[in-house]
Amino acid sequence: MSYFTQAQFFTSAPDIKHLPMDDGIEIAFAGRSNAGKSSALNTLTRQKGLARTSKTPGRTQMINVFTLEEGRRLVDLPGYGFAQVPLEMKKKWQRSLAEYLEKRSSLKGLVVLMDIRHPFKDLDQDLIRWAVDSKLPVLALLTKADKFKSGKRKAQVLMAREAAIAFGGDVQVEAFSSLDKIGLPLLENKLFDWFGMSQE
Repeated sequence: MSYFTQAQFFTSAPDIKHLPMDDGIEIAFAGRSNAGKSSALNTLTRQKGLARTSKTPGRTQMINVFTLEEGRRLVDLPGYGFAQVPLEMKKKWQRSLAEYLEKRSSLKGLVVLMDIRHPFKDLDQDLIRWAVDSKLPVLALLTKADKFKSGKRKAQVLMAREAAIAFGGDVQVEAFSSLDKIGLPLLENKLFDWFGMSQE
């Protein structure tokens, strides 16, 4: 059984000030509103309804916190991008994301989810730059990888890795599919590493 099946919803916070105590280890998941972030969290935890998936991009407007065990948390950050929400709310999210990455001392890694067909859009790049500036390691997952055949998928990953060099810092790029479980073992291993655990 996967370690991550024990994940439980803990709380929703409108901003960083309402998050749990800044101790232990947190790993955050972020991505555009339609990048498949909720699906990835549900796949990781083997719980279909843990993170809410929605046909309406941008439904995840709160910071959602899930606990694994004492002192270890997964954090689902608000989706960003062309969500059907007012511009002022989008700006508020972006400020909140930047503040969280910069100031949250328990945050030890950031998983950025991007549609493999449209990686590194402007807001993705902003997010990764904020993380690199904050000395955070980043795992960039190219989601919906099942949309491409193996050859095209590999080519797209290589192209994205080339693009990621420009960020400097610790930015790893991999393919991921919630449907076919492509990249799931790699994601689990990276999280174990960031949590300071040997794989159980």
